[in-house]
Amino acid sequence: MLPPFRPPAPTNDMPTPPFFPEASAHAEVPFDPSTEKPSSSPHHKMSPRTRALVFLTAWLIVLMPFLFWWNTWFGRRLPDRQITEYLQDEKRPRHIQHALVQLGERMGRHDPGAARWYPDLIRLSSHSVEEVRNTDAWVMGQDTSVPGFHETLLKMLEDQSPMVRGNSALSLVRFGDATGRPRIVALLQPVRIVAPAAGRVTDADRVGTAIHQGGLIAKLQDGQQMIEVRSPIAGRIRTLSIAVGSNVAAGADIATVDPGDEQVWEALRALYLVGQPEDLSAIRPYQRELPEISDRVRQQALLTEKSIRERAASRR
Repeated sequence: MLPPFRPPAPTNDMPTPPFFPEASAHAEVPFDPSTEKPSSSPHHKMSPRTRALVFLTAWLIVLMPFLFWWNTWFGRRLPDRQITEYLQDEKRPRHIQHALVQLGERMGRHDPGAARWYPDLIRLSSHSVEEVRNTDAWVMGQDTSVPGFHETLLKMLEDQSPMVRGNSALSLVRFGDATGRPRIVALLQPVRIVAPAAGRVTDADRVGTAIHQGGLIAKLQDGQQMIEVRSPIAGRIRTLSIAVGSNVAAGADIATVDPGDEQVWEALRALYLVGQPEDLSAIRPYQRELPEISDRVRQQALLTEKSIRERAASRR
């Protein structure tokens, strides 16, 4: 079964002679060699303490980005004790996601030791952070032998987040359950984004801009409050219905966003297994030879339609 979708002219001027405001312009100024400062490289003027500080600063400039990456990279392996701690860390949702990803990899290797954390997976299905629920839905699809996962994923089809609903539907396909098929078809369609409140548009992105999940599309000023309008999915802005300086009403159209390549590909793979003839109208736009449609998506769309037609023919 196919896995589901898934967590920036040097100058060389001669030194000018010293200026003495008290002296006459015609007075001779005696030359005193002791007053001349020898020309030397700036490096020779550095004290050991200064050199140490410069070296330390340069080292930190290199080290800090690495430490940030290391601490946020979900591929960093966690020991059992840390997985347990991270799954309970309500102050750092990314810690929970990190543990979930590591747990999902263990489940994918059929590690029996992963079962000790299964109750946590069911608990996290109702977590307040969307990214945690989304990752959790993917992880539960890694072990189809657990009835509790199947039941939980069915409930998650009604989640307020379209990404959580879609990921839950993709995981259910691994259970041989096509209940979430409409949610999978929805993953192929543009997302309509509306104004959450009335306000004046102070900033807006441009049509055609690639955007990640949670990326900022526009800002609205409502009195003293600044409202950020963000995309619920990763993709590309197809249309923009607002202009900077204009006023919008609550619920008015802001933009539409086309789904990203990865999301579309995973949805097409799932529909290869559970798609129906009525889904073809959502699949065929991805068969076109357009710059924004990758070769793998185009090929998968063709294979998915073929599979759907063959499945329908075999039922006649």
